[in-house]
Amino acid sequence: MVTIGEPLAQWIGWSIQGLEVLGVAVIIGGFVFATARWPFELRASDGHQAYLAFRMHSVRGLILGLEFLVAADIIRTIVIEYSLDSLLMLGVMVLIRTFLVFALHLEVEGRLPWQTGREDARTPPRPRRD
Repeated sequence: MVTIGEPLAQWIGWSIQGLEVLGVAVIIGGFVFATARWPFELRASDGHQAYLAFRMHSVRGLILGLEFLVAADIIRTIVIEYSLDSLLMLGVMVLIRTFLVFALHLEVEGRLPWQTGREDARTPPRPRRD
C-alpha cells in the first residue's frame, strides 16, 4: 500500500471535510432558496404551479449537494481508506445516491437526464408561431 506524507494526508482530509460541508450547505441553501422564493411564486401563479416551482428548486439543490458528497466519498475511499471494504461501501453509496438523483430528476423534470430534447411530460405543448 502506498502511503502519503502526513501534511498531504492532513490537507486531503481537510479538503474532504470541505467538500462535505459544501455539499450540506448547498442542500440547505437550496431548501432555503426554494422556501424564500415560494411566497413570490404563490402570488404569481396558482398553488399547484408554486408547489412545482418549490419542488424543482429544492430538488436541484439536493442533487447538486449530493454530487459534492459523492466526490468527497470517492476521494476518501481512493486516497485515505483504500481497502476492499471501503471500496464496496463506496460502490453501494454511489449506487444509492445515483438512483436517488435519477429518481429526483425524473420526479421534477418528468424525464430522465439524458432525454434533454424532450418536453416536460406535465406541461402542455407550446403553440407554434408560424
